[in-house]
Amino acid sequence: MTRDYKLFIKDVADAINDIEVFIGEMRYEEFLIDKKTQKAVVWQIHIVGEATKNIPESMREKYKEVPWKYMARIRDKIAHFYFGIDYEIVWNVIKEKLPGIKPMIENILKDLAKNNK
Repeated sequence: MTRDYKLFIKDVADAINDIEVFIGEMRYEEFLIDKKTQKAVVWQIHIVGEATKNIPESMREKYKEVPWKYMARIRDKIAHFYFGIDYEIVWNVIKEKLPGIKPMIENILKDLAKNNK
């Protein structure tokens, strides 16, 4: 059974929300020494990337403003040849990229909810 693409979009939204909860008001220096938060955030970033890969091209075309390719490759951007994670890049994703992506994904979910009624 194939999973509905709308659930993958919801996965992206949920992962971004979880990252915001995990980070809270944390500073970069705190993040660098908090292994639990690092692992939790990296896993959610992985979910963003994997879920995005399952969103159909028709949705990507309809919502061209969303950086789909960036999101799909996000996990690869933070990893160093599978030997480690670049937490400076992770922090940049958290603070610079996801805040702009979040409202785009929320708007898609609102559009989908309207069309289902």
